[in-house]
Amino acid sequence: MRKPLMRYLFRLFELLVLVLLIAVTVQNSAVVEFKLFFGQSWQAPLILLLLIFFVAGALIGLVATFAYSLRVRRELSQLKKELRSRQGSKVVVDPSDALAD
Repeated sequence: MRKPLMRYLFRLFELLVLVLLIAVTVQNSAVVEFKLFFGQSWQAPLILLLLIFFVAGALIGLVATFAYSLRVRRELSQLKKELRSRQGSKVVVDPSDALAD
């Protein structure tokens, strides 16, 4: 019985956030000048510039996280191989071996 109520409350919350974002967009629709180097400038609505920089920041964060994840997986794989070589004939079944290899 509570699941449908929670679903409706969540949808209401989503609608409220959407309305607030539209209101912020309308308030920040003025054209601003973005100054670059050597006297170059670019004019665009403020909300567009905010969106571009938000997306760029999110992408940079994702790339950094992905690079860190790859480095940790590589290190884990090397450590597991080293552990296997040290144990010799002992066979250890570890489900995470599939992730590290």
